[in-house]
Amino acid sequence: MADSYWFDHAWEQTVEKVKRTSRRIGVSYPHLSIDGTYDNNKSFWTKGFWPGMLWQIYRETKDERLKGIAVAIEDELDEVLNGFYVLHHDVGFVWSLTSVAQHKLLSSEASKRRALTAASHLAGRFNLKGSFIRAWNDQQGGGRDNRGWVIIDCMMNLPILYWASEETGDPRFKHIAIEHADTVLREHIREDGSVHHIVCFDPDTGERVGAMSGQGYSPDSAWSRGASWAIHGFALSYRYTGEQRYLQAAKKAAHYFIASLPEDHVPYWDLRAPLEENMPRDTTAAACAASGLIEIGRSVPEQEKRFYLEWAERIMKSLYENYGAWDTEEEALLVKGTSHYPAGLGINTPIIYGDYFFMEALSKLRGNTELFW
Repeated sequence: MADSYWFDHAWEQTVEKVKRTSRRIGVSYPHLSIDGTYDNNKSFWTKGFWPGMLWQIYRETKDERLKGIAVAIEDELDEVLNGFYVLHHDVGFVWSLTSVAQHKLLSSEASKRRALTAASHLAGRFNLKGSFIRAWNDQQGGGRDNRGWVIIDCMMNLPILYWASEETGDPRFKHIAIEHADTVLREHIREDGSVHHIVCFDPDTGERVGAMSGQGYSPDSAWSRGASWAIHGFALSYRYTGEQRYLQAAKKAAHYFIASLPEDHVPYWDLRAPLEENMPRDTTAAACAASGLIEIGRSVPEQEKRFYLEWAERIMKSLYENYGAWDTEEEALLVKGTSHYPAGLGINTPIIYGDYFFMEALSKLRGNTELFW
């Protein structure tokens, strides 16, 4: 890798900024930054990313104030975890970055119990007929029957199942994760490495019904954050299982993603949508993919390693230099994320998971190997 100075400096700036903004954000649930200030959205799936950022800093600095905020957020989330009806497939995003993180750092038994409860809920969403974990609940279907919907995002939720098997010695969680990953590998990853966002199955028979565009341009397009979920998610499944098919899937998605990047290495919101003037980028996809590329780089033979690590660094350096909010009043770290372009939501907007994955990838570039996933 190239001279490390820029990403060491970027990490220092990131830590300083998060410490500063944490005094206002505090125990809350940022999702989108509106006019420079993060909102507070406890109902959304992004509840784990802010405490995940705090735990990343605590791991290096042992900052007790930041730890206190992260612990308080996790305590408040018991209301959500115990509510059951509002939980869906994204429990991994929430409790991996809160409870698994705290358990790994502080050996908290309460956090271990919470994370295992979340893993049990995720396992309970497994459809035996179709060998998949169901995505959203009915209210997210917009009036449509979504009982058989599977989304690429869920690859990032599987680590809490792998972790649960390691923690308990019970292989059932891992078996479910592997079955789901194999279904996604077969049905979501196209021959060229592009990725379906949503694939639909008959929930009673398990037969494939078709694909939907979801947050992408069309059913046959390539939503950029979906590509990043595949890159990172399959790389994590490989780390837990050692199954080469998952590493190959991560590499396949990575090569399509890299080949589709514009000149500054930060993707448009969809990798296959027709180009148009002022087409939105998605810095969240760039940051997540970069972290996934580093994960691949750690898993491949030495002669391949440089390719993935150098691309990760190119993406991250562009994010830092071209999309970083360092000398502004903006609370977020990165600007120009895109949440849901077809629905007109969160376009050219700072988004908390972009900040989280930017921090995670920076930490990896600096040599950290201890992950919360």
